[in-house]
Amino acid sequence: MADFELSLDEIRAVTGFAVACAQTVLPIYEQADPDDPRPREAIEAAQAFAEGAARTKRLRDCAWAAHEAARDSHDAMNASASSAARAAAHTCGAAFLHPLAKATQVMHILGSAAHATRAFELTGQEDFVSMPSLAGPVVVDVLRRYPPAPAGSTRVTKLVRQFDDALR
Repeated sequence: MADFELSLDEIRAVTGFAVACAQTVLPIYEQADPDDPRPREAIEAAQAFAEGAARTKRLRDCAWAAHEAARDSHDAMNASASSAARAAAHTCGAAFLHPLAKATQVMHILGSAAHATRAFELTGQEDFVSMPSLAGPVVVDVLRRYPPAPAGSTRVTKLVRQFDDALR
């Protein structure tokens, strides 16, 4: 059923990259809603997986909770906090990358980076870390096994495509 080889260690490296991206924008979320632990819990669960913990239901639960936090922030008219929470949610999604030659899988690799960048953009910050610079050689090697990211119309999907092009 797999289209190519993808080891658990490689998935952990991709997840670690997603965590590194999301950690840069977690303060944006926590400043907006300091009493909501959901994005931090998602990042912590993904970090534990990246460091060797088992891939469990907790990752999925934390992803859904962080997505809910993003929706809550969006409803509260705080787009930057919403994007930061989505970056956190995508850290858990990275742990479920599949070895399927489908362009949609690229979001598991680059989703956190794109949402983190969008969070920075929405705050008006111009001097922030380039998310692709956080990707190590294992992440780049894994990315190259997938078809290019699909074209999209939203800023986040355009960022995914931009990062995909830059890393290949």
